[in-house]
Amino acid sequence: MDKNSITGLLLMGLVIFGFMYLNRPSAEELERQRQEREQMEAAEKQKASDPGLLTLDSITPSEVSAIAATVRELGKTDTVTGLSTLAVADVDITLAADGTLGGYVEASGQKVPVASIISNDLSSLSRSVASNAVKNLRDGLATAARYRGFARHLSGDSTTVTLENKYLSLELSNKGGVISRATLRDYNSYDSAKIELLSPETDTYGFTLTSATQRFDTREFYFTPVVENDSTVLMQLSLGDGAQWGIRYTLPSDSYLVNIDVVQAGMQSIIPSSVASMDFSWDQKMRRNEAGRVFEERNSALYYMFIDGDVDNLSEGSDDNEDINQRLKWVGFKNQFFSAVLMARTNFSAGNLDSKVIKENPDFIKQMSMDMTLEYSAGLENPASFVMFLGPNSYPLMSGIEKNIFPEENMHLNKLIPLGWPIFRWISTLIIIPVFTFLGSFISNYGIIILLLTVFIKLILFPFTYKSYMSMAKMRLLAPEIKALNEKYPGNENAMKRQQETMALYSRAGANPLSGCLPMLLQMPVLVAMFWFFPSAIELRGESFLWAKDLSAPDAIISWTTNIPFISSTFGNHISLFCLLMTVTNIIYTRINMQNQASSGMPGMKWMMYLMPVMFLFIFNNYAAGLSYYYFLSLLITIVQTYACRKFVSEEKMRAKMAESAKKPKKKSGFMARLEEAQRRQQAILREQQKQQQKRR
Repeated sequence: MDKNSITGLLLMGLVIFGFMYLNRPSAEELERQRQEREQMEAAEKQKASDPGLLTLDSITPSEVSAIAATVRELGKTDTVTGLSTLAVADVDITLAADGTLGGYVEASGQKVPVASIISNDLSSLSRSVASNAVKNLRDGLATAARYRGFARHLSGDSTTVTLENKYLSLELSNKGGVISRATLRDYNSYDSAKIELLSPETDTYGFTLTSATQRFDTREFYFTPVVENDSTVLMQLSLGDGAQWGIRYTLPSDSYLVNIDVVQAGMQSIIPSSVASMDFSWDQKMRRNEAGRVFEERNSALYYMFIDGDVDNLSEGSDDNEDINQRLKWVGFKNQFFSAVLMARTNFSAGNLDSKVIKENPDFIKQMSMDMTLEYSAGLENPASFVMFLGPNSYPLMSGIEKNIFPEENMHLNKLIPLGWPIFRWISTLIIIPVFTFLGSFISNYGIIILLLTVFIKLILFPFTYKSYMSMAKMRLLAPEIKALNEKYPGNENAMKRQQETMALYSRAGANPLSGCLPMLLQMPVLVAMFWFFPSAIELRGESFLWAKDLSAPDAIISWTTNIPFISSTFGNHISLFCLLMTVTNIIYTRINMQNQASSGMPGMKWMMYLMPVMFLFIFNNYAAGLSYYYFLSLLITIVQTYACRKFVSEEKMRAKMAESAKKPKKKSGFMARLEEAQRRQQAILREQQKQQQKRR
C-alpha cells in the first residue's frame, strides 16, 4: 500500500468520526428516548394485565367470501331449502340460499355465532374467547380444505341399521360405516348375556386411503346408510363431483358369514393413480365368555393363514407381536369357542399382528390388533372384497364353509379348532368327530352321547386290550420260572447267560415281553386325541349332565377363593367330581393291572404306579368335565373287560397250551436271530474285557 492510499484512509476515518461526533444526541434527546422506552414497557405490562387492551384479529371481507365459497362447495346442501351446512371440528357453518352465513363456532366452551365473528361484533365476549373463536373458525376451514369432499362427513348424528338372520344380529353404525355390534342369537356367555363377537366397547376397524396431501381414515367419517334390500346395506360417502366411496354389507339367510365389499366411483379425482394400496386396521379387546378363565385364556389367540395354506398363531399365554412380510389369506381373533375371522377374496399384502394378555381386568382376556395392507386402485369399482365369519368354532360348520364360499381353495378354517398333532387330528377328524356328530343328530343328551362314544371306541380297541391281557397273563404264568433262572444265574457276570435263558423261555412258551406294551401304545393316540377333542367341542358348551352344569367346564362340587401356592394355576380353586371319580377308578385299575403282571422286583415302581393317578388329579381337575367323564368311563369299561377276560380265559388251558408250544420245534424269527447274534457279540466283548483286566493284574 502506497503513501497516497494510507493518507486517503486516514482522511476518510477522520470524516466519519467527525460526522458521528457532530450528530451525537444531546442530553435532552437521551432523556426523551429513555422516557419513551419506559412508557412502552409500562404499556406492555398494562396490556398483559388487561386483555381488553389487546387488538383482536378479525375476519377480512375476502375471507368472508372464501368462507361462503367453501361452505357451498364442501358442505351438505338441502335440495328443498337450499341451505348448505359445513360441520368440521368446532365449526358448524350454514349458508342460506341468499348468501347469508350463520351457524356457530365452539370457543372455550361457548358457542359464538358466525355472524358475530365475521362482523367483528364480539364486544360482549372476553378477548380470549373472541380470539379463540376467530382462530377455531380459520382452523376449521383449513381442515375442510384439506379433507375436500370428505369434509362434509366429519360430523353428524350417530345412527344404526340392523341386519338379522337366524343366527346373527348385526348393528351397522354410520360412524365409520362399520359393524358396530355382532350378536350370536343362540349362544350366551357365562353371565347369561348374549355372546357379542363385535361391540362398540371392544372393537374398532377401518380403512385408510391416501391422497396427494392427506390420509383419510374411514373411522372419522359419518356414512349415509342406504338399505338396498332386506339383507344388504350400503354405507356410502358422497364426495362431490360424482365421486363416491362406500362399504356394502350383505348378510345371507341361515349363515354365520357376512359379505363385505368396498365399492367406489369417480375416485380418480381424489386418489392419485400412483396410489396402489390402502390400509386396513382392526383392534379388539376380547371379552371373556366362559366361567373357566384359565382354560379360556389358554385356548384364545390371534390366528392367521398364509397364501400357501400354512396356518400359524401368536402366543396364547404371553404378549406377542409379528411383522408379516408375506401375503395372508385371513386373520382371525379366536376365542375358546367362538371366532371373528376376516377372509380376503384376494389377500392381505403385509403388515403387523399384535396380541397382549389382559391380566387385571376380570371381564377381558386379550387385546388383539391387525394392521394390514391391501392392493388398491382408484379406477376399480370394487377394489376389495371380504367374507367375515362370526360364529362358533364347530368343525362340521367350518368345513362346510370352506366348501361353499371358497370351493377352489382350502381355507383351513377348521385349524382354528385345536386338535393336536397331525396323527391325533386325523383320529379326531376321521373317527371321533363323525361318530360324535352322528350320535348328536338324534340324541340330545351329551352325557349319553359320550357314554355311547366311549363304548364304541372301547369296542374298536378291545382286540388290543385282549392281546395286552393275554400277554400279561403269560408273563404272570412264567414268573416262577423266570425267578428260578434269576436264582440259577445270579450276579452281573451271568447277566448275558441269564438273558439268553430268559429269551429262550419266552420263545418256547410263545410269550413276548413287549406284546403287552405294544397294544397299550397303540391305544395312546386315541386317548390323546380325546384329550384335545373334548375341551374344543363347542357341542358340549352349556350342556348339563347329572351334577355337571356344563360339560365343557370343570364340574366343581367344592370351591374356595384362596389361591393354593404352586398348584392354583393348574388345579384351580375347586374340586371336580368327575375328575375325582376318574382318579379313584384309575387307582383301582392300577391295582388290578399290577395283580395281572409279574412282579418286577422293584418296590419303588409299585409306588410310582400309584402316584401317576394322583398326578392326573392335579392335571385334569381344571379341565372340561366331559373329558374327565370320558376317562372315567373308559377306565371303568377297561376294568370290566379285564374281569371278563379273567373269567372267560382259563389259565390252566393257557398253561397247557404254553407247555405244548414249548415241545414244538421253534423256527427262529429274524428278530430273535438278530437278538441272539447281538447277545453273542456282547458276550464275546465282555469276555475280552475280562481277559484284559486279568492281564493287567
